[in-house]
Amino acid sequence: MFNTVAIVGVGLIGGSFSLALKDQKLVKKVLGVSRSGATAQKALKLGIIDEVLSLEEAVKQSDLIYVAIPVDVTLPVMKTILDMIRPDQIVVDAGSTKQALCAYVADHPNRSRFVASHPMWGTEYSGPEAAVHNAFRGRSCVICERKKSDPEALAVVERIYSILGMSLVNMEAESHDIHAAYVSHISHITSFALANTVLEKEREEDAIFELAGGGFESTVRLAKSSPAMWGPIFMQNRENVLDVLNEHIMQLRKFKSCLEKENYVYLQELMENANKIRRILE
Repeated sequence: MFNTVAIVGVGLIGGSFSLALKDQKLVKKVLGVSRSGATAQKALKLGIIDEVLSLEEAVKQSDLIYVAIPVDVTLPVMKTILDMIRPDQIVVDAGSTKQALCAYVADHPNRSRFVASHPMWGTEYSGPEAAVHNAFRGRSCVICERKKSDPEALAVVERIYSILGMSLVNMEAESHDIHAAYVSHISHITSFALANTVLEKEREEDAIFELAGGGFESTVRLAKSSPAMWGPIFMQNRENVLDVLNEHIMQLRKFKSCLEKENYVYLQELMENANKIRRILE
């Protein structure tokens, strides 16, 4: 489909997207752009990209530019890219927040060549070595502000994600950020907080490793996620994350109150109500 694609940010998401394009034979050549020379060389060595170039050179040579970098850095980088592109090029981002970016580029003359997307997939790992094959298959991808993207550019991007095995969901940027706060961002904050709680109480780290079972490992897994990526996400989606945190803290207080007052009946009710989540997840 493409002669050349530029991947701006060759870590977990960008790297996995590149591998997916290569696996599906959707691209002849992948150019990599990274702030870190070591990261770029690692991606090159792993076969994720075929050549390392500057942002300007990579944009100039590419049909599609895929931006997968921390959301705070995405704002100025996206403007730089949109300033440079030709009318036949397509720009896509993969950020976990959408409202700030969409507002930032709203009045740009080349806004229509940009498609705001969020492939709903990730792991707690980062860097090129974390990239995997078939990462997006069976997952959802949110496309925001479809009407503001050129129909041809939008169709191309949606076809790519469909070929990669993703189901497409359309949302406005504001709605996306609200829902992302509930299904993704709060999970990461909770995991970071739980890890800090355990590290504060368990001064003997060996005891943690000896006693940690599958439940603890799965709950705290996200605490291994990159602060460089998640800090900007929390800050950009601050208002929505605060709303969710307030609700979460209220729920924690209910459990705390049950234990303090030895209210076994209400404790059971809280857990049984939580079990209803099965209907959604299964």
